[in-house]
Amino acid sequence: MSPRSLGQPALADLADAPATSRWVRSGALRLHVLDYGGDGVPLLVLPGITSPAITMDFVARELTELVRPVVLDVRGRGLSDGGDGDAYDITTYARDAEAVISGLGLDRPLLFGHSMGARIAAVTAVRARVPVGGVVAVDPPLSGTGRDPYPTSLPVFLGQLEQAVRGTDADEVARSWPRWPRREQELRARWLSSCGEQAVAATHRGFESEDFFDWWPGVPSPVVLLYGEQSPVVTAEGVRELTDTHPDARFMPVPETGHMVFWDNPPAALKLLREALAYVAAGRAEHAPGPSHG
Repeated sequence: MSPRSLGQPALADLADAPATSRWVRSGALRLHVLDYGGDGVPLLVLPGITSPAITMDFVARELTELVRPVVLDVRGRGLSDGGDGDAYDITTYARDAEAVISGLGLDRPLLFGHSMGARIAAVTAVRARVPVGGVVAVDPPLSGTGRDPYPTSLPVFLGQLEQAVRGTDADEVARSWPRWPRREQELRARWLSSCGEQAVAATHRGFESEDFFDWWPGVPSPVVLLYGEQSPVVTAEGVRELTDTHPDARFMPVPETGHMVFWDNPPAALKLLREALAYVAAGRAEHAPGPSHG
């Protein structure tokens, strides 16, 4: 099993991010977040299966005039602790999100997740263990038991991890992700080795066994689903099922993007994300709890 590791150049990336590292406990695990501060509505950002928090920096820093982004290093990635082999199911991930919300005192935060993170956001909102103000889910895996498999196989993910552990660079990353901005290729090269093989493998198994549609219809409004127009993860058929099973949701296709919407077309994806966040923030305000009388 490949060990998790981070070199000095990766840690130096944190100094370039306009965010403060904070730590929260979820059970016995220590979870790391990047808190971008400010007085805006809190926004918990939940990244994808092999995306440590720092790889969402280029997204978070574009949102600080609208919200207060708090980006989680999901367990088993980045600087957060890893769990045992059975500690990477969707409910455990949701408990971690709840721990961050409670531990940092985030008041009715908006939840924004990409891919795996979109699943976590949906489940956290449905569980309702902590108050949530709204959800923006971006290109969630729609695979599950009896459905088409997740388009990227586990061997592909593990091959990328092996490259990262032995040492990779932006040029090698670019061969897999040629459309990405150069800085994001560099961050991928430096930070992918912080993702645990056990975490990635267990999460991928969850993509095949945990059905997003068990949770999706119960996600409380306001909720927006963004998806890549060319995504193999959220297909046209998937969009139809998502619409049929949650008619109150708002849907926003992101042009000229696949599954990695923010990396494939940053200007368009960030514009639509800001619109989505403005929409759910307005809904959060409309549903604000009234004054108590006691």
